[in-house]
Amino acid sequence: MLLVSNIGLDWLTSKFDTYDKIQKQIHEYAEPGYMEYKSSELFIEHLEENGFKVERGVAGMPTAFVATFGSGKPVLAVLAEYDALPGLSQDTTPKNNPIVEGGYGHGCGHNLIGTAALSAAVAVSKWLAEGHQGTIRLYGCPAEEGGGGKTYMVREGLFDDVDCAISYHPKTDNQILRDTWSAKIGIIFDFEGVSSHAGGAPHHGRSALDGVEAFNMMMNMNREHFHPNSKIHYVITNGGEAPNIVPDKAQVYYYLRHPNSEVAKDLLKRTIAAAKGAAMGTGTTVKYSFVSGTYSILCNTHLGRMAQRNLEKVGGVKLTDAEKAYIEELNRNAGLPALDLSKFEKVQPFQEEITSVGGSSDDTGDVSQILPLCRVETCVGPGNIHTWHFSSIAGTSIATKSMLNAAKTICLTFIELYQKPKELQKIRQEWEQVQGKDYKYESLVGDAPPALDYFRDKAAKSQK
Repeated sequence: MLLVSNIGLDWLTSKFDTYDKIQKQIHEYAEPGYMEYKSSELFIEHLEENGFKVERGVAGMPTAFVATFGSGKPVLAVLAEYDALPGLSQDTTPKNNPIVEGGYGHGCGHNLIGTAALSAAVAVSKWLAEGHQGTIRLYGCPAEEGGGGKTYMVREGLFDDVDCAISYHPKTDNQILRDTWSAKIGIIFDFEGVSSHAGGAPHHGRSALDGVEAFNMMMNMNREHFHPNSKIHYVITNGGEAPNIVPDKAQVYYYLRHPNSEVAKDLLKRTIAAAKGAAMGTGTTVKYSFVSGTYSILCNTHLGRMAQRNLEKVGGVKLTDAEKAYIEELNRNAGLPALDLSKFEKVQPFQEEITSVGGSSDDTGDVSQILPLCRVETCVGPGNIHTWHFSSIAGTSIATKSMLNAAKTICLTFIELYQKPKELQKIRQEWEQVQGKDYKYESLVGDAPPALDYFRDKAAKSQK
């Protein structure tokens, strides 16, 4: 018999001010990937205050942690993120107003992702504390934006005993994610040549920048021949110091994406071959290092349907007149089309078939490769993520309302699953039908360590 309880929901409703304060504090911290020391510590303190046991610094990442409450099966998990994006520093006024020019900001709403997971986990723990069997676990996942922290946590086996997981992302609709997104490999190529005077003795030099440019040209020529739906992006992160010096060092940073993880692996092989060819042709040498490697997301339909029913029970956000005025002004200042404010209140219908593939990538995909997962999304504001205007609204109480609706949805779904073992069996059976019972996870980054310094230099510059 299902035990109907409002313990978790009552907790979330009564603690609005607590979680509003926490998400706004994370928004203010705005720390880069693998450097989220204050943000992760704030979450850990709240979890320990509420009876969670916390293991810090897991999988070789100082800001990663695992927090556990309860005992026995089933083990249900939520995923917290808290890293910020470069160049999106922003206050919460409805105009473009960076707090630190060129600094970091929460243009992807990871302050909300982390706090949604935090509040949901604590709410579920209040229900478990009433004498119910089961374990709730929160994974503190650093560096989603490029670093792929979850990849290393999966590789280290930290999710091996988890029965299923639910993640959250703020977006522009209230819905359950039904896109697969793309696998992505982040990889840095360092070319090395021989320095010399570019005017007086260029023949003595071998330009590392020539190696980078030859490599980029080969990759651009190959676009015609790469598998359809491949996406390749790069930036030259070091091209030398001055035109009159033949650069002996140069660096280029690549993202390789494809919806099919196997195609992404093949794309990686061809990219490495092109880099080696470019080095050979320019008399330079090249080394490469992984920053991240993430699989596409597998959305579990059965778990998604359960979350959908609970999202519909919770409903959307009811805006005040002042909140509507703020959003409309933000929308105008961002130069966006007129926004349908009813999107905040509506819950989109569940999409039974996965018919579209998103171009984005997310290390949540690695978690979904080894266990059933679904993602809750709630409407936070206008326009796309990774923008100043999304960063602005992500730090407001409007976003807190939306975030807590996701937390309530996760809480209701987990409490239902603790009491319905047959539903968990169906969820697992679906996952096994997709992956196969004998599926073995292999990280796209192999045995490479976490790239803990991938944002450090840029972060130092942004704080000047």
